[in-house]
Amino acid sequence: MPLPFHIDIVDLVFKGILIGMIASAPMGPVGILCVQRTLNKGRWYGFVTGIGAAVSDIIYALITGAGMSFVMDIINNHQNKFWLQLSGSVMLLIFGIICWRSNPTKNMHQSGTNKGTLVHNGVTAFLVTFSNPLIIFLFMGLFAQFAFVIPDHPFEMFIGYLSIVAGALIWWFGLTWLVDKVRNIFDESGILIINRVIGCAVILFSLIVLFGTVFNLYTFSY
Repeated sequence: MPLPFHIDIVDLVFKGILIGMIASAPMGPVGILCVQRTLNKGRWYGFVTGIGAAVSDIIYALITGAGMSFVMDIINNHQNKFWLQLSGSVMLLIFGIICWRSNPTKNMHQSGTNKGTLVHNGVTAFLVTFSNPLIIFLFMGLFAQFAFVIPDHPFEMFIGYLSIVAGALIWWFGLTWLVDKVRNIFDESGILIINRVIGCAVILFSLIVLFGTVFNLYTFSY
């Protein structure tokens, strides 16, 4: 028996936005590229870089969702769902620890001052992000923990995936706004601080949902 339509949509949108923000937040190569372009070329060049990354992310999110939808009969089993959400929490915890310990500025290359077109900036960011298919594992952990995939509900899933894009764009818009506002004092240490704050936030979140999953006090299942 389906749950009330409006409650499902609101819940799905919230989950999608959160997934999009978490997937976009780590300061990997495209995050650094976004910051550098914001500083060197202007905020909108940085934001277009984020848009390119968001397009790549949604492609991998669709691939992940399509793959998980084929095994939903297994996933919907109560015991299997528990282990899947538990493993998703552990994956997020590991991801947060890696994010906190990493130094994204170590192998950083300066972006050029030649602005180029907005389309060029977006396409290059897409290619940089798309060259890292490991993000699929992050989406698997997020989708499992949030019970995001809903088979045979194409409209709801369409809204859900749009919400992931919205969450990613919210992140990139906010990041470029912040960097643009503090451009005079922003340096490599700022990138490192942002990355560690993100890592701490993901670690804290994963520990909360891990505790809730183990003790059945907190769940995102439908």
